[in-house]
Amino acid sequence: MGVLNVRNGKLVLQFRYRGQRCREQTQLPDNKPNRNRLERLLKRIEAEIVLDTFDYSAYFPKSSMAKRFAEVKRREETAKSYFEAPESPKFQEFAEVWLAEMKVEWSHGHLVDVEGVLNKYLLPTFGSKRISAINKAQIMQFRSFLAKVPGRNAQFLSPSRINHIMTPLRMILNEAADRYDFTPAWKNIKALKVGRTEVDPFSLEEVERFLKHVDEEYQAYYVTRFFTGMRTGEVDGLMWEAVDLERLCCLIK
Repeated sequence: MGVLNVRNGKLVLQFRYRGQRCREQTQLPDNKPNRNRLERLLKRIEAEIVLDTFDYSAYFPKSSMAKRFAEVKRREETAKSYFEAPESPKFQEFAEVWLAEMKVEWSHGHLVDVEGVLNKYLLPTFGSKRISAINKAQIMQFRSFLAKVPGRNAQFLSPSRINHIMTPLRMILNEAADRYDFTPAWKNIKALKVGRTEVDPFSLEEVERFLKHVDEEYQAYYVTRFFTGMRTGEVDGLMWEAVDLERLCCLIK
């Protein structure tokens, strides 16, 4: 976790990168506007460190640490090009193939949901990486990053939502490992624990009272919801032509 310190009345950035403690002196006086500005900068730096996209020299080009990390990165990239499976595709390339193959198994709504997860979370993080080079540490860092992403009502993403995002990642990595014969990175990674949801359904009396006061145009919708047990996605997608009133049934596609 990065922190702000003060030296000679000027703010100093302090954070950890690649296991080393880094300090960068700024010329900004210690006041509230400057602290707010640097706190935002620290959050951006930490997010990039988690996603392995942080370029030290881009933020601190004159720093001696920038030269040191640039040399480390050069050596790592040389080694990486040797160890990566040359026949395996990049994550984005394989994800596109995988998605096209899975379309026949999924409903349109589920397909849209998975595409949203890919475009918003997975491709920006892993898209340009060779899929055989993605390791467990990167997966765990990505999950930790998701836990800091703002969700609804100014809160962070819930464990349930994080698990939902991680599922396509697991499926893609495991399928690629099977096809290109490399050791899967997804090993012994358990889903986050999700708290039990407390359900307090309406009583029959409350349902009848509700239906007496709801607008007439919504009567059929709420009667269907209350008395059929259909799920939200099913009832919201139900069309009149799929309803058979004589046999009292409906065709759910």
